[in-house]
Amino acid sequence: MQLLADITPLRASAAYRRLWVGSTLSTIGGAFTYFAIPLQVYDLTRSPAAVGLLSLVSLVPMLALGLLGGALIDAVDRRKVILGCMCCAVAASAALAALAYLGLNRVWPLYVLLCVQSAVGAVNTPARRTLTPALIPADQLPAALALERLTFQTAIIAGPALAGVVVAAPHLGLGGCYLLDTISFAAGFYGVARLPPMPAAPGAVAGTRLSAVTAGLAFIRRSPVVAGAFLTDVNATFFALPTSLFPAINAARFGGDPRTLGLFTASIGVGGLVSAVLSGPVKHVSRQGLAMLIAVSVWGAGFAVFAVARSLWLTLLALAIAGAADTVTVTMRGIIVQTLTPDEFRGRVNAADYVVGAGGGQLGSLEAGAVGSLTSPVISALSGGVLAIAGTAVIAAALPSFRRYRAAAPAPAPAPAPASG
Repeated sequence: MQLLADITPLRASAAYRRLWVGSTLSTIGGAFTYFAIPLQVYDLTRSPAAVGLLSLVSLVPMLALGLLGGALIDAVDRRKVILGCMCCAVAASAALAALAYLGLNRVWPLYVLLCVQSAVGAVNTPARRTLTPALIPADQLPAALALERLTFQTAIIAGPALAGVVVAAPHLGLGGCYLLDTISFAAGFYGVARLPPMPAAPGAVAGTRLSAVTAGLAFIRRSPVVAGAFLTDVNATFFALPTSLFPAINAARFGGDPRTLGLFTASIGVGGLVSAVLSGPVKHVSRQGLAMLIAVSVWGAGFAVFAVARSLWLTLLALAIAGAADTVTVTMRGIIVQTLTPDEFRGRVNAADYVVGAGGGQLGSLEAGAVGSLTSPVISALSGGVLAIAGTAVIAAALPSFRRYRAAAPAPAPAPAPASG
């Protein structure tokens, strides 16, 4: 059995290869901006509350536009939607670079531009997810989704590390991060611009945008396997994502050393990266619902161990195991969503998937901080991990069709003819 990530989709489809490479470079560029904005806000205000407000600024437009954006994606050419979103995003990144280099030290433009980027991402990210099933055969979908998770894990590790070097470099600083993000969009444009047209499926969206959103949610409700995948992910991120507790636990356990605090987040990323690199067996997993339930239980157990671990090595190991389980969870959820969603609903269901994945994490961080303030950081992290494990048991009992779901083995289809170039 192949252990390393399966790169067959990259070999089989030139269009998918360009899309993947462009998305990888652009995602790393985006990580530069998401590193720089909190740092710039803190430099200007010296207020942790001002930095925390960035999460709310990101969350509100994502929740407000995510589902409506899904209806738009299903109604028009998806390629054009993505190109339009990228034009808006590159303008926002260029504006951030200009503000930094011109020395316009105001906080409110940073909030406004982050809000714009979050709104654009709420449409752009689900739209991009609809492209993969259209570019590769069904039997290569698990491998492609694992490769896309590899992109994400690489970005969250390499992006902040490289951004720190850029900020410290003479004549670059924060503006250099924004400028490099702006330049990285060229790779993203290259990956999307040469794709064939991706028109809406016949009859995909009828009536108003609101009725289209309602129809998409009704499809999810009628599909217990898709609904189970979403509920399992929300269970994981709402109860067991204690990143807001990291500074307090680091201060109590390891003296508040910032280098140790950095290792907490890095360990999650490294665990996820290792899991993505060793994703070869993913294509052989047919019980994807059960795999999600097991992975979320491991995720919860990892954070429960993190809560009570006293040594640094055990703390980091527990976080790495949680990160590895997260990659499995996200990959399996993606396979279920892309496999069971008809093309006419793909934009709306992927939009719901995006809102669930990103919104659940933001709410989970808020929940962990609130419980930690009322009790203690350790109790919050421990109880969250235990509740995540208990939640998987409840979902497994309430949705037996999700627990028992077995994917049909797709018949290998000929890959699309490689595009020239």
